[in-house]
Amino acid sequence: MTSEDVTLMVDDSKLPQHIAIIMDGNGRWAKRRGLLRIAGHSRGIDSVRAVVTECARLKIGYLTLYAFSYENWQRPADEIEALMHLLTEYLIEEKQELLDNGIALGSIGDISRLPEHSQNALGDVAEMTRDMTGMKLNLALNYSGRQEILRAVQKITRVCSEGALDPSGIDESTFGAFLDTYGQPDPDLLIRTSGEMRVSNFLLWQIAYTEIYVTDVLWPDFREEELHRAIADYQKRTRKFGKVL
Repeated sequence: MTSEDVTLMVDDSKLPQHIAIIMDGNGRWAKRRGLLRIAGHSRGIDSVRAVVTECARLKIGYLTLYAFSYENWQRPADEIEALMHLLTEYLIEEKQELLDNGIALGSIGDISRLPEHSQNALGDVAEMTRDMTGMKLNLALNYSGRQEILRAVQKITRVCSEGALDPSGIDESTFGAFLDTYGQPDPDLLIRTSGEMRVSNFLLWQIAYTEIYVTDVLWPDFREEELHRAIADYQKRTRKFGKVL
């Protein structure tokens, strides 16, 4: 099947509104080629560019990329430093491309732990693109689903203690307003590359009814064709949300 055939499999009338991606396999991609791990991360940036541009072209409303997890701080210091420089370089190099495609950049997670150069680049591009009306691109940075939920509980506790919120009135909608993704729809489709069968502490609250697609393709090799395959597979599914249809 050619890449053109895969593109034709996608029904433009049934596109997911929100796609989330766990970008996994950079290290394995490099190891198989006898390269340093950072070479895989660097090649993975090409996949980010391809997927962001294609999702914008398809008019996907929201794209959330798991770029750096809370647990990733346990990696070697030199790898973390290289990753942060790659992040900063990506933001600087891609800001015009984001503007040209009408993409608004944002982040989820606690970015206060990121190095200053990464925080500054992220803030600059977010400010520059905030009025864009096309796709919303979320970069999950120093992100943990459990930490996000804990932060939400802490915020709610403070509001309740100040008397501004009655605990008995807290429902799912109220709780969602304290999450990093407030104002955004839950992901319709979660894509995991590299064949791993786990969600890795990603968007734990938000993916309650998300359709999951796992591919053996390593992230540095993930391009438009693989994105189309994932969307086409999603479009074959019947979403019941616990109901009988």
